[in-house]
Amino acid sequence: MNRLWATLAAVLSLNGCATAPPIPETLWPQHTLKADRVTILNPPGGGRFDASGLLWTKAGMLLTVNDRSPGLYQVETPGGRVESGLQPLAHCFTPEQLVPLAALKKDHYDCEGIAQDEQGRLYVCEEMNRWILRWDPKAGRVESLPIDWAPVRDFFSGVDANASFEGIAIGEGRLYVANERTAPVIIVVDLARLKVTGHFTVQPRQNSFFGTHYSDLSWFDGKLWVLCRQHRIVLEVNPRTQQVLAEYHYRAVEDQLGYRTTLPVGIMEGLAVDRDYIWLLTDNNGLERKGTHDDIRPTLVRCPRPQRP
Repeated sequence: MNRLWATLAAVLSLNGCATAPPIPETLWPQHTLKADRVTILNPPGGGRFDASGLLWTKAGMLLTVNDRSPGLYQVETPGGRVESGLQPLAHCFTPEQLVPLAALKKDHYDCEGIAQDEQGRLYVCEEMNRWILRWDPKAGRVESLPIDWAPVRDFFSGVDANASFEGIAIGEGRLYVANERTAPVIIVVDLARLKVTGHFTVQPRQNSFFGTHYSDLSWFDGKLWVLCRQHRIVLEVNPRTQQVLAEYHYRAVEDQLGYRTTLPVGIMEGLAVDRDYIWLLTDNNGLERKGTHDDIRPTLVRCPRPQRP
């Protein structure tokens, strides 16, 4: 999400929040996340940077994207300093590589999630056009994947282009795409055939008044991790059974950051998971942290993963 909703009424009407998947009888464990490192990110040249999406690459780089452009940025020292720079990657998703898409694109880019496959190719999901963009380092080019979305098109809002592809992840030959909120659903695509093979929904134990909003996905250690922005919860999901294994609450972490909001909405839109940590990144939509002089920079939060009993 790169814009605040126009009105609270619009949020309620778009979410279908009266309908929710049933909660299973066997409940999964709940954990509370605590931050051990909070890092303010400095965009190149300063100014507004609406971070959306987070990815640990196979080379050990932590990447994010500014939602108004597919270009990727590396967090220079993740978790190592109180402040850290964002360094643009000069070789992928460049303006020159995007030229073939210019005639097909409607309105501005609205880039939201990042993923990487086993071949090292990088992916960005684009919300306004419902595109999955792929950069191939060997070919040095960007393409929009020709995926037929017909099997899941009924979940796509016909009136809100800002409620579609919000996060992606890749694992075991599958691309997972988070359709954000009007009809929240996680779409499964066979990456080799570029065919939709299924879809499913997951949600935390408790309902949210504003519905379920999937705002990013991450893949680690054979699990799919789902960021639910309005619940302020991360879900750990078994992708084969599509069952929730655990949920991780971070509301207190977000509240302590102190960002102003004009509506009661969550601000986390980046999720990355590794062996020791759950990483969260804000998209504060150009709103400042309270008690600062218009400090609108995004914040990266590192939370140790709770130990399982």
